[in-house]
Amino acid sequence: MSQVEESIQVDVPVHTAYNQWTQFESFPEFMDGVERIDQRSDTLTHWVTSVADVKREFDARITEQIPDERVAWTTVEGEAKQAGVVTFHRINDTKTKVMLQMDFDPEGLAETVGDKLGFVKRQVTGDLGRFKQFIESRGTATGAWRGEV
Repeated sequence: MSQVEESIQVDVPVHTAYNQWTQFESFPEFMDGVERIDQRSDTLTHWVTSVADVKREFDARITEQIPDERVAWTTVEGEAKQAGVVTFHRINDTKTKVMLQMDFDPEGLAETVGDKLGFVKRQVTGDLGRFKQFIESRGTATGAWRGEV
């Protein structure tokens, strides 16, 4: 099992950053390699990804969700094995630190080599940077789900 941990500061209030992160179907707009996410229920999402010509489909279950604090998940079925948590830390009224921690199991030689070369870490860093651009350019979230899991 491999791990990655990255964070970024975004210039929006914590509730704005959190609200956007709960809009899973918008992830393809800032996550490279994510083709589609279907929200099947409050706690179940279906992902379609394509990274380096490797297409994967999997289901992920939200295992914990606390408004303005955290969203945790684990894959439950499909071609990827991972678990993680995104936490939101209020810096002040207009700034938030978003931290992503993820455990994943590379599959096959190409993914194992890519992991050793830091591909996943660079991918996460890039995705967080694109999230920052996405939410700061809007200034508001595209929606919100404030329920707890």
